[in-house]
Amino acid sequence: MRAGKIIAFIAAGIFIIFSFLFILGGFSPEGQPAWILIGLVGMVIGFGLIFIGTKLSPPQKAGDQVVNLNIDLPGQVGMDTIKCQACGGPITSKDVKMIAGAPVVECPHCSTTYQLTEEPKW
Repeated sequence: MRAGKIIAFIAAGIFIIFSFLFILGGFSPEGQPAWILIGLVGMVIGFGLIFIGTKLSPPQKAGDQVVNLNIDLPGQVGMDTIKCQACGGPITSKDVKMIAGAPVVECPHCSTTYQLTEEPKW
């Protein structure tokens, strides 16, 4: 979320809460009828800010999705060098891509493409 959108929502919440309190106070025995009008104007401003906040960021296109893959490894993990299954050349993290939810490696040396698999640990 962008900063302008967050500020608009926070300000809208504050306006709506205080406007509601003004409206309630206008109906109390010590209240004044002008408080009801102030409360209604504040409600309009609050809901207007919510409307503006939803329109501040344009909707994302279907192809603009950003996917982050975080891997949590248990305990101390030693990293071995990954080598190509076909030619034995070293593979870097730049050569691993996520395709259809699976890690796929394309060797920069022999252009072989294969899916990474994890061997069982037992």
